[in-house]
Amino acid sequence: MRSTAPTHPATPDQPVPEGTPSTAGPGPLRHRRALRGAAALLAAGALVGGTLVAPATAGAPTATTGAPAPEQADQARGGHGRDTVRGAVDALVRDDGFPAALASVRDERGRTRHLVAGVGDLTTGARVPTDGQVRFASNSKTFVAVAVMQLVGEGKIELDAPIGTYLPGLVDNRRDGAERVDGATITVRQVLQHTSGIPEYLDVLLSDGLSGVDAMIDTYVQPRALLDAAMTRPATFAPGSSWSYSNTNYVIAGLLVEEVTGRPLHEVLTQRVIERAGLRDTYLPAVGERVIRGRHPHGYHSDTPGGTLRDVTELDPSAAWAAGDVIGTPSDLIRLYTAILDGRLVGAAELAEMQKTVPVPAEWGPMRYGLGIAETALSCGGVAWGHGGDIFGYSTREGVTTDGRAASVAVTALPSSVSDPAAMQHVDAVIDTALCA
Repeated sequence: MRSTAPTHPATPDQPVPEGTPSTAGPGPLRHRRALRGAAALLAAGALVGGTLVAPATAGAPTATTGAPAPEQADQARGGHGRDTVRGAVDALVRDDGFPAALASVRDERGRTRHLVAGVGDLTTGARVPTDGQVRFASNSKTFVAVAVMQLVGEGKIELDAPIGTYLPGLVDNRRDGAERVDGATITVRQVLQHTSGIPEYLDVLLSDGLSGVDAMIDTYVQPRALLDAAMTRPATFAPGSSWSYSNTNYVIAGLLVEEVTGRPLHEVLTQRVIERAGLRDTYLPAVGERVIRGRHPHGYHSDTPGGTLRDVTELDPSAAWAAGDVIGTPSDLIRLYTAILDGRLVGAAELAEMQKTVPVPAEWGPMRYGLGIAETALSCGGVAWGHGGDIFGYSTREGVTTDGRAASVAVTALPSSVSDPAAMQHVDAVIDTALCA
């Protein structure tokens, strides 16, 4: 059953002190066709399908509920302070064509405000729910990395031990020479850091050129099937010799958590991360669950930039699993990364290991990658910590500084679905603007 867009009016743009309350297992996939159909979930980030709707355009309503009308804010990406952030959020809808944008911004004194722009449902015109739930996509990797590092702190996992110590025989493509993926030579650290050389399972799923959106409406994919798909490919490079983002790394990390704890990943992450960090509106979908449970804006997708947007809110995120299936709110993203930096989720020694970063290719921007968390240089100096994520229908970015400033933003389409090729840079810029304004 398709969910209905929320019609709750947004709340005023007022500071909200922190503490104020706000209202599957491994196994082989039986049908390879279903596995191939899972392709695009993480290719762009996600999946699903729905009714064709009119595309958001540069003239789409910016109805910035939770803030003064756009005409009262600064123009586009200019201005100062609060109005600068509001203008940057409005511009994601007005100029870039995202159907909606949601942001949460916290200052160094712990005061949080929420901003939204656009419409939550292009069919009904429903307003965007303030701090509504969205798909976190690859921010899910941070949840998994935290669980692994907690187990490291408890002496149950050795960070520099081979992954094959815990998952014997699973991380092995049984090739020869440089093409070999060998769990006996790849460490847990390298898996979390994307320096393992383990191939990307999406490259296999996309090999038939399928878009994946329609196929993923009802398709369930088991985690072991994702790993098995990756193991049909050669190693990307020798372990530790380079860096390459691979969702397969976090499927392996999820299987590692399950193996060591003897419990399903969703239970472990709920108890060890979501509950400990006090995340109010964040959860992992149950097996086969395709809806978003709470108030949420609808997510949209187009296979071509600027094309007709279709509703992809409901989908089976199993092809993302540990690499990207968590759902929550922009403010909960702030709480997550704040809890990590504050030492409430991992010990000081484990946090120090997470923050040992390596360089990444220039196209990733001013970023360095650690263990499930990344640091990004700010235009005003210093760095912010976060991760970011992309999945069909939603894109999220966030940044938290050590002095208490924090910001997160979500848009309801992938940047590749809207017409402006610089759209992703503009989403990233909202975080920099919010932390530096």
